[in-house]
Amino acid sequence: MEQNRRDFLKVYALFGASLVLPDHLMAFAGTNQRYKIAVIDLMILKRQKLSAFELTKEIGADGLELDMGGLGNRDTFDSKLSDSVTRQEFLSKAKELNLEICSLAMTGFYAQSFATRPTYQQMVGDCLTTCQQMGVKVAFLPLGVQGDLVKNPELRPAIVERLKVVGKMAKKAGVVVGIETALNATEEVKLLKEIGSKNIQIYFNFSNPLKDGRDLISELKILGKKRICQIHCTDEDGVWLENNKRLNMYKVKEALDNMGWKGWLVIERSRDASLSPRAVKENFGANTTFMKKVFQ
Repeated sequence: MEQNRRDFLKVYALFGASLVLPDHLMAFAGTNQRYKIAVIDLMILKRQKLSAFELTKEIGADGLELDMGGLGNRDTFDSKLSDSVTRQEFLSKAKELNLEICSLAMTGFYAQSFATRPTYQQMVGDCLTTCQQMGVKVAFLPLGVQGDLVKNPELRPAIVERLKVVGKMAKKAGVVVGIETALNATEEVKLLKEIGSKNIQIYFNFSNPLKDGRDLISELKILGKKRICQIHCTDEDGVWLENNKRLNMYKVKEALDNMGWKGWLVIERSRDASLSPRAVKENFGANTTFMKKVFQ
């Protein structure tokens, strides 16, 4: 009888929570999830396509990182999300499928120079505005090949000054801009202190320390929970995350737990080399299943 009473109270508590929780939180009601798993529309071959949400649901992820579109030689991103009708379609589809948009990505800066492009404020500003319009709290800004501060240290003053400007813009918008650099964690801490904005943080990518032979766990600890806004939980392509011998995800979780970090783990790559790059469901489905097994 006592066991039945406890079971009844648990069900009653969950039912009561369902009456007050918003729809987008119901997926986590009673599960107390500190980690959520997402995929990227660009990497699942659905860049700025509404069907990315259906595919994300099939893959089994909790959310999606949307890309702002191509950049090239334009003044700003080629973004469909600047259209109010399209934005609403995306938001409605996310709600319908009980998915979240965890971040907006400015991947155009992987190949383009954040340090020299004259309209960088317009570019970043358009992303921040879209974040506000869609209720997204994190924007991803990779410094990319042309902004590699290890190979091009002479760019540091320009990048720091521009990130100071972006920090002020992000603060006004209520958004955190997560940057990805080629620096090690100690140097990233120095860079963030130089920028001096709480709205500029690190969007950590597991593959960066791994491919440079640095200790991933140490890098996480050096940065700490307050400097990491989101994580690309990925390595270079070759094998799935569960088969990756140099990336022990259980130790990663232990480190993040001990740091007190919580948030979105976004799967970017780690595709199996024996499969076609277009085998999206197989690659990202396997990685999502494994990440949920470890972190949820």
